[in-house]
Amino acid sequence: MIRKAKIKDIKQIQALIGCFARLDVMLPRSLNELYENIRDFWVYEEKGKVVGCAALHISWDDLAEIKSLAVAKNKQGKGVGRDLAAACLAEAKVMGAKKIFVLTYKPEFFKKLGFKRIKQSALPHKIWAECINCSKFPNCKEIPLLKIL
Repeated sequence: MIRKAKIKDIKQIQALIGCFARLDVMLPRSLNELYENIRDFWVYEEKGKVVGCAALHISWDDLAEIKSLAVAKNKQGKGVGRDLAAACLAEAKVMGAKKIFVLTYKPEFFKKLGFKRIKQSALPHKIWAECINCSKFPNCKEIPLLKIL
């Protein structure tokens, strides 16, 4: 079941994201950051356990970002990630966003959802503010993709 995240989900969300961060395919998220941004998150819950998460973050005017999309390895390939992305896209529409972007090491997944690769310079400088604190800055290999709603 997909639903908006609750405070009680934060530690499970962090653990899920942390699994992929340790594999160097996702950026880690601190508990502080997750608590501050809880309203951005959706979770996929099965039997009381968070097996997937994704966040929709409004960046600017009509631009939003899907971030921290993670699905437990034993649930991958079963539509959980697709459903979480769909929840984020639907929320973006309701919020009035017209463009959604992702920064990812797994562009194939998002391309299946209609995202197209773009140049980093196509995104406003404001979105790179978070990058300053990243251990990969300035040599990040994340690939930017965009979807027009």
